[in-house]
Amino acid sequence: MSATPPPHCPLPLPLPLDHGQRLTLRCLRRMAAHGIRDAQAALWMFEGFGLQFRRPLVLLRAFVIELAQVSQRRIQLAPCCAMRMTSDEGRIIAILTDPATGPEHLPSLTGGAEASSPLSLAVAFSECLPAIELAVEL
Repeated sequence: MSATPPPHCPLPLPLPLDHGQRLTLRCLRRMAAHGIRDAQAALWMFEGFGLQFRRPLVLLRAFVIELAQVSQRRIQLAPCCAMRMTSDEGRIIAILTDPATGPEHLPSLTGGAEASSPLSLAVAFSECLPAIELAVEL
């Protein structure tokens, strides 16, 4: 069995190894499938961030809404249980963890639409990610 998927594979990327990125991906998929107010996504954020879960949860919800509103194309997300990522999910995780990559990834995600509002939310969300490391250690 080959380690790299065939070029036509809808899930070409491996899951992130980082705990915060994996949590973000799971919550993103859950919100996309079940709505931004999904209780399971909120529970995962609480488990990941501890008592400081509200800020990252609200910022991720707002990012999902803004990205969906500005995008001129359909963004491909895998089911919650998928063991690999779509290219679009990889771009989203890259933007949320390192907003400096936003100008590189946002045009392909949004179909060329102006996307300053999702980028500003990504900057705020990325500032929350170090808090997850503290919650995991406790």
